[in-house]
Amino acid sequence: MPKAYVFTRDGGPETEALVEVERPRPGPGEILIAVRAAGVNPVDWKLREGLRRPGDAERVYPVVFGSEAAGVVEEVGEGVAGFAVGDEVFGNTVTGGYAQYALLRAGVSAHKPAEVSFVAAATLPVAAATAYDGLRQLDLPAGATVLITGAGGGVGAAGVQIARAFGLRVVGVSSEGKKDFVESLGAVHVPSGPGWTERARAAAPDGVDGVYDLVGGDVLTEAAGLLTDRSKLITAGAAPQDVEELGGQRVARARTTAVLDAVARLVAQGDLDPHVTRTFPLEQAGEALRAVEDGHARGKIVIEVAG
Repeated sequence: MPKAYVFTRDGGPETEALVEVERPRPGPGEILIAVRAAGVNPVDWKLREGLRRPGDAERVYPVVFGSEAAGVVEEVGEGVAGFAVGDEVFGNTVTGGYAQYALLRAGVSAHKPAEVSFVAAATLPVAAATAYDGLRQLDLPAGATVLITGAGGGVGAAGVQIARAFGLRVVGVSSEGKKDFVESLGAVHVPSGPGWTERARAAAPDGVDGVYDLVGGDVLTEAAGLLTDRSKLITAGAAPQDVEELGGQRVARARTTAVLDAVARLVAQGDLDPHVTRTFPLEQAGEALRAVEDGHARGKIVIEVAG
């Protein structure tokens, strides 16, 4: 039987295990892939701790970790068009990606370009697609200045690069320890912490035209004060009601094949580097998750699954 890395109940790392599971069968609108790589994201351990997303079905344990994966199509479900057995694809998972086999939603999957590795493709559906959606929602013209909070994180690093590809000037807010990394992506770095908005004003004396917030809380409130047009305030770090009170909006996730195609093209063109800093085999999925959960990872962590 195929293997998967799961959590057996809500809680901490003690609930995790590598187990044998039934091979999934694709339902209508789904494709089954033999996983080659799976991205590791903070939401993975947050779901283990009990996070419930809007629209989630009642949880049935064990739950396989992982929200994004890349691999080779093994089966296609009823009503699926555009995908065939043997295709190399990536997308958002129905069943978790930390496994030898996973189900993807065909409508949130895309063909992997030959120039893009499975490892790189597995990082795109969550962080890069979220960054892309928010920047498209801001709809700033080339030459405008966008400020991105949390610029040193997974979504932030993708956001800086995508914004640069869109022709925007980027001011990136992050910890001092990530200064070199943020600057290497093409942003003007502003250290986070008390007084960061004054430092941002100094870095962008003509003002900022849009803000993409990835932190929330007080940082979101302070960032709003940098804008004259609050409709150009987008957040992926706060609840809708929190940003709406400030005149802004929560990022509207498109979750489409078209968005995945777009971010994959940016990788193929050399405009977006997922910055995968470490890979782990499936047998060490717990270590991969700790690297993200501990908060010290720089760049993306990926689990590779042997073919």
